[in-house]
Amino acid sequence: MLLARFRHYNLPLLMLALPLLGAHLAQTGMSVVDTLMAGRLSAVDLAAVAVGSSVFMPLMLLIFGTLLATTALVAQARGGNKLDTLPMTVQQASWVAALMVLPTGLIMYFSPVVFDFMGVAPDVADLAAAYLKALIWGLPALAFFQALRCLCEGMNHVRPILLISLAGLLLNIPANYVLIYGKLGFPQLGAVGCGYATALSFWFMALLLTLYVVYQSRYRPLALFARLFPPHPKEMLNILWIGLPIGLSIFVEASLFTTITLFIGGLGEIVVAGHQVAINFTTLLFMVPLSLGMALTVKVGHAVGTGSAEEARRVAFYGITFALLVSLVMAALMWLSAPGVVLLYSENTEVQLLAAALIQLAVLYQISDALQVNAAGALRGYKDTRVVMLITLFSYWLVGLAGGWWLAMGDNPWGPQGVYGFWYGLIMGLTFAALLLLWRVHTTSRNPRFINMLSDH
Repeated sequence: MLLARFRHYNLPLLMLALPLLGAHLAQTGMSVVDTLMAGRLSAVDLAAVAVGSSVFMPLMLLIFGTLLATTALVAQARGGNKLDTLPMTVQQASWVAALMVLPTGLIMYFSPVVFDFMGVAPDVADLAAAYLKALIWGLPALAFFQALRCLCEGMNHVRPILLISLAGLLLNIPANYVLIYGKLGFPQLGAVGCGYATALSFWFMALLLTLYVVYQSRYRPLALFARLFPPHPKEMLNILWIGLPIGLSIFVEASLFTTITLFIGGLGEIVVAGHQVAINFTTLLFMVPLSLGMALTVKVGHAVGTGSAEEARRVAFYGITFALLVSLVMAALMWLSAPGVVLLYSENTEVQLLAAALIQLAVLYQISDALQVNAAGALRGYKDTRVVMLITLFSYWLVGLAGGWWLAMGDNPWGPQGVYGFWYGLIMGLTFAALLLLWRVHTTSRNPRFINMLSDH
């Protein structure tokens, strides 16, 4: 009976999550390729990509998370047979994306101020700043691609995103090879070449997706860009009102990893490089529970829409349990593969040893991370986004970052633990987040006021 219910609830969840996983892996693969190929050149180039990516990734995820509101708006329009509203929605989402690109680009341009404040080694800081300035050229394309991606996902067309993301990854590899190592007459740019190659891939993906939504038969009747709409403050504020709590929640978690990378920037390129290898590999595996969490948002939201509080609770419970089982498998894979994986990233023995040790330590937080991201996904299905933001802010920054800094550099009974102290802080912060979010799922799904609201649906 239990197995039948588990299959009933989790097989559809898995089928929805798999295309999302493919697209996530393809896009995350660019970061993996950058790290792998820069690491083969030198530890300094690897460290520069690590420090630069630690600034870029949370800013990118803030834009991505905020624009996720577009997916919900498109889905509602599709469900209500109001497809004529989609040109306005997509174009206003594009204006929101453009608005967010401006401060993002400024932060990336003036990143040397941040690196200097955080004490990042000068050679690493200079190269990381140049890497970020190269990436700025791809920001507008990346933001526009995300707006169109949300349109496709809201229309339940995920496969084009997967294929276009794969095409971007396939372009990124030879572009990296030419620009990093100086082939075909180009100068050897190292880490900076990673930035230009990735920016080129972003423009390529945006162009392909634009052509798809303009000329593909199912989108052509929508005439998305036949009439151009100027910025509409009310529509833009609606997108920001729904999306900003999601974007900020994702940003808070990502910025935890960023701040830790910047804090250890003064410990030398070996420590930064080893830390980046471990983060890069664990982030790749994290795409599995993240995709499940996004799918769980859809499934819980659908159950809530039917008016059944008990069904919504079952969907959330079985989804989170499935995510726990998947995380145990991923943790075992991480533990067993760590010694071999680090050989792919760097030829430096010191970097390899440190990265392998950190990856094996990450086994503990991988489980907590899977639980918290799926609990947060379930809560978003209940439209409980602001509490998620508050819980993550407390857990990641007060427990994770402050506790990690105390263990790494502070006056604690065990002495300064260096980079390991920050990883102990990650484990504590993600564990706190998992416990609090699971508690919130339990209380929200049993909230009498919520159940009464559903009964009146």
